[in-house]
Amino acid sequence: MVKIGLEISANLENVSEVSTIGEDFRWYVMLKCTSCGEVTSSWQYISLEENTETKGGRGSVSMVRKCKMCGRENHIDIIKEQLAAYTNESDGNFSKVVAFECRGMEPVDFEFRSGWVVSSACSSVKFNDVDFSEKEWYEYDENANESLGVTELRHRFVKL
Repeated sequence: MVKIGLEISANLENVSEVSTIGEDFRWYVMLKCTSCGEVTSSWQYISLEENTETKGGRGSVSMVRKCKMCGRENHIDIIKEQLAAYTNESDGNFSKVVAFECRGMEPVDFEFRSGWVVSSACSSVKFNDVDFSEKEWYEYDENANESLGVTELRHRFVKL
């Protein structure tokens, strides 16, 4: 069993934090079978909301997937205690936002999509269901008369 963290980096303008809310947030990843090296041909999503029982009654995980190449049953689970927001203290640097417990498969790529929450550093305004598909986002905080921005979004996976 391997634990892998997803770290993101961004430049924040008048933003205090970027976070996720709720167990229905979807982490879109490409997965690689550690047995044969096969990488999924399409994006897969992992969420806390969905749990699947593992073979042998060892509990439940966020995803159970059988490899198309070698037939091995693999698991990946979100470690709920390691969910974190990306804050302006990390501005421009990588910081872990989620960790996965992996058995037989590992994430190798991540795609920013929608569902993020961006909090203004100038007021108490929060923008919900923000879409980072374009790897940048701009908005205006009318309460503070300030522009907000999240740019240069990047990611990487690290073994924990």
